[in-house]
Amino acid sequence: MKNRKINPMRFIWLFFGFLSMGIGAVGVVLPVLPTTPFLLLASFCLAKGSKRFHNWFTGTKLYKRHLENFVKNRSMTLKTKFSLLIPASCMLILAFLAMQTFLPDAEA
Repeated sequence: MKNRKINPMRFIWLFFGFLSMGIGAVGVVLPVLPTTPFLLLASFCLAKGSKRFHNWFTGTKLYKRHLENFVKNRSMTLKTKFSLLIPASCMLILAFLAMQTFLPDAEA
């Protein structure tokens, strides 16, 4: 067994990596949270924290569905853009409709 020093920064990187991955995973379901930035942050943090965890993350279905093409090609397909924009736009429309419903009239 190798006698390695324990680097506390590795644990901080891993913590933020898994936290970002969790928020990104929730963002897949909730259009209010952005998925791609959190998954990119998770990839960065896990790469800084541990090569093993970074390799594991890049092999997950979550990474392959949402980031792999973006990382390889530095662009998104039109289908991906629409799958991001349509739910976000619907949430904004619902928020505007809710504001009109719940705001008091300003006729005073």
